[in-house]
Amino acid sequence: MTREPVGEHSTARRMFHGSRFTASAILVSAVMLLSACGQIPEGHRQVSGQPMDLLSPGTVQYAQNSDDEGYLSDEDAAAIYGTDTQVSSDDPLELLNRFVFAFNEALDVILIRPMAVTYRDLFPDPVKDSVRNFLRNLSTPVVLANDFLQGNPDRASDTAARFFINTAFGLGFFDPASELGHPYHDEDFGQTLGSYGVGEGAYLVLPILGPSSVRDTGGRVVDMFFDPLTYLLSGDEARTVSISRGALRGIDFRSRNIETFDEIAEDSVDPYARFRSLWRQNRQYQIENRDNQVEGIN
Repeated sequence: MTREPVGEHSTARRMFHGSRFTASAILVSAVMLLSACGQIPEGHRQVSGQPMDLLSPGTVQYAQNSDDEGYLSDEDAAAIYGTDTQVSSDDPLELLNRFVFAFNEALDVILIRPMAVTYRDLFPDPVKDSVRNFLRNLSTPVVLANDFLQGNPDRASDTAARFFINTAFGLGFFDPASELGHPYHDEDFGQTLGSYGVGEGAYLVLPILGPSSVRDTGGRVVDMFFDPLTYLLSGDEARTVSISRGALRGIDFRSRNIETFDEIAEDSVDPYARFRSLWRQNRQYQIENRDNQVEGIN
């Protein structure tokens, strides 16, 4: 099987957004720009390295036809990813998911990636880091609630300490808490359900929001009730804050993963199946609170 050369434009067109894109982040990014108003670690997973945080997975999933060129065998997958994760082919909504995936790719080419590139090139790293720190600080109530629900007092203590230290000494824009032994971690209600053995259900690709599952989509709704801003704001003010907050998070995340997504798209015969596998695998890392998880592909 031969493959056409992958140019810069064709590569971008095949990319998915993702994460943590943090799914909500990307949605609000697009909405903010399109409506003129004014939610897909951060390490990145390399093919031979640690899991990427844009695609948070639960089980590694590959194409149903394992004989197709370009797909990994179970043995090769274990060797590359270094995990004992089970291989799953459960994707009952694959036809619909692929349609939405194509839509997301087109939106990424037209809107999201150009915004991310501009943001990355326009602002210096300290400014971008301050934006990320501030958004992380705002998400503390959601993370703390899920730490407690998972029965993890040590992580809850870290989350609370981070909030008070970073707010008092960094106004939320700096992260002195990490230097004092309280590293950042993310939690959401989908992870909480997964920690109690709730299966992910059908794999979903949400419009603009990207990779998810029945379990994690429901978890997003629950997390809204853990966020104090849900109760402090209302009407147009709440929508404006939500859109602005999500847009910043999505743009920041996308800007940190431009080359990573390019590489994934270039190396994949089927980018949809590759992103699905990475999402499920990284999601499992997050649920298990493994040290080598990465923030971002959700």
